[in-house]
Amino acid sequence: MELKEFHDVVSIGEARRRLKEHLSLEHGVEEVPLDSALGRVLARDIVAQVDVPPFDRASMDGYAVVAKDTFYADEESPVELRLQGYIRAGDDAQHEVMPGTCVGIATGAAMPRGANAVVMVEYTEQVERNGGRYVRIYKPVAPGENVMAAGADIMRGEVVLREGTKLTPREIGVLAALGMRSVEVVRRPRVAIISTGDEILPPGEELSFGKIYDVNAYALAQAVRECGGEPVHLGIVGDSAEELRAKLEKALSCCDVVITSGGTSAGVGDLSYRVIDELGEPGILVHGVAIKPGKPMIIGVARGKPVFGLPGYPTSAMVTFDVFVAPLLRSLARLEAPERKRIRAKTAMKFYSAGGRYEYKLVNLVRGSDGSYSAYPVLTGSGAITTLAEADGYIEIPENVEMLGENEEHDVVLLSEEIRPADLTIIGSHCIGVDLLVSLMSRERPIKAKIINVGSSGGLRAVRRGESDISGTHLIDEATGEYNLPFIHRLGLADKAYLVRGYSREQGFVVAKGNPKGISGVADLLREEVRFINRNPGSGTRVLFDLELKKLAEERGVGVKELAREIRGYEIEAKSHSAIAAAVAYGRADVGLAIRTVAEQYDLDFIPLREEKYDFAVPREKFSKREVKRFIDTLASKEFRRLLEDTPGLAPDRETGRVIYEPG
Repeated sequence: MELKEFHDVVSIGEARRRLKEHLSLEHGVEEVPLDSALGRVLARDIVAQVDVPPFDRASMDGYAVVAKDTFYADEESPVELRLQGYIRAGDDAQHEVMPGTCVGIATGAAMPRGANAVVMVEYTEQVERNGGRYVRIYKPVAPGENVMAAGADIMRGEVVLREGTKLTPREIGVLAALGMRSVEVVRRPRVAIISTGDEILPPGEELSFGKIYDVNAYALAQAVRECGGEPVHLGIVGDSAEELRAKLEKALSCCDVVITSGGTSAGVGDLSYRVIDELGEPGILVHGVAIKPGKPMIIGVARGKPVFGLPGYPTSAMVTFDVFVAPLLRSLARLEAPERKRIRAKTAMKFYSAGGRYEYKLVNLVRGSDGSYSAYPVLTGSGAITTLAEADGYIEIPENVEMLGENEEHDVVLLSEEIRPADLTIIGSHCIGVDLLVSLMSRERPIKAKIINVGSSGGLRAVRRGESDISGTHLIDEATGEYNLPFIHRLGLADKAYLVRGYSREQGFVVAKGNPKGISGVADLLREEVRFINRNPGSGTRVLFDLELKKLAEERGVGVKELAREIRGYEIEAKSHSAIAAAVAYGRADVGLAIRTVAEQYDLDFIPLREEKYDFAVPREKFSKREVKRFIDTLASKEFRRLLEDTPGLAPDRETGRVIYEPG
């Protein structure tokens, strides 16, 4: 079958223009009970039909009086008024205050006829004289004092709340004061959500090889709610045009907006654009937007309703939702877009971008010792749901920019109101032992740790800039075979960092169970039938592998580059030990270099190559930080030692937890 290309990739602005041109937005209205109105948006002006309060009422406990009777009262010569009774809040008894008399009154009670002020009870005293009860008043009051007049709060005929107001508890209280039991609000737009693909399964079902759980439906549903919409789950559709068409027909019949995820690319199994285009005029408006992530998205209109085909990768789906769908839903729901906070930050490394596409580069923010922020790219990619979960914000990179240089200052748009605070920032090489250690710390007292895996070299650079609290490293010195300590001096950290002994790890080749390709060492990787998967440059594992490759090149009298070209897959890189093991477990590679721990986790065979030292560098100014001390104490603890002994491929060192280098 011929594959469809993206012949008409358009800019973000052009995509928005086309949608606006073919879509007329209409706001629905519905009436809801007052106790269900929180967060809803008023569809009409609210005009008061009653006065609030509906009668003159006392605003203090005391005595209702004719103000003129109290004008000359003072402590030395109080005024005496005859007491005629008492009015409680809610009483409908009729009283009238004549000159020389008063009536006791409670806060909120209706003022009696004739009275025009209330004397607070604190300035009075009751006495009995000649068989009657009198009130002595020691302080004068002015007309209207301590009285709330009818309509003083709200007057009949007044516009109390305007159309478009978002109802909070305060506004709902006003509506209740007007006697309203229900209110007309903007109807929430109903949004159909359809996931597509034969590989998608609902959470809870058993996951077989090649299948993945439906992430997008649940993430998109909550995003719809955030934008004032009502999500309608219509389930999962396989790669069947007939099934998808039936589901889209149902969506258009019951919803205002339709969202599909997956099936937007130009592959044989990607049917969304064909089916959407057949639903009705004008059909597909956009197939392909110059945005990253999210280039293959679809925008269409059928029967007057917008249809969005979002990419299947979770981050791509959520970014394109935020750029295109969210503004439409907020407009339909009459909600204002949140004002996102921006922070200036310097790039911690070079950021490469796809030229010709407007990119939303997701980043982690780390605060340096000087108070400034550095931005680290989130490296998990658009296929990982954790990409958005881990990110603090994003940098917008225009279409004509292909690279941001290291240490350049840019605006970072925050994904939440504030940067998520971390008790401990760990930047460096990926290791399962770090996860075990942080989990052990959290047993005693919860700890928020931000772990950014950028490799050993990246971690030591973070130490030099004072950005990390702790950096895991396992770099081997080619000349001496010593781990980590030579790099403290080589990278200019001799007076800037402590080095704390960590633990030992077994590095080696992970292969399928039974080692079907008969791998025994680096030389076997040169065989044509062997597929290798490499680690990323800058990681300690990559340094170790390149060192072993160099040894083999010297033995054979050839150049390292020449030897690397013979390895099938040398240029294919993974960013973690787990990714190496997964590639071998699922047959994408025959062999990769990783720690024994992941081989055990994936039920793979392991061929030992070398034991290495995984240590921790700490910036000088962070060493006394409370959570750093906790980290080091936990590292040296018996509990962590037992955890290491129980974890295949990891082992404690006799110096684990000890400082092996102090800055001079």
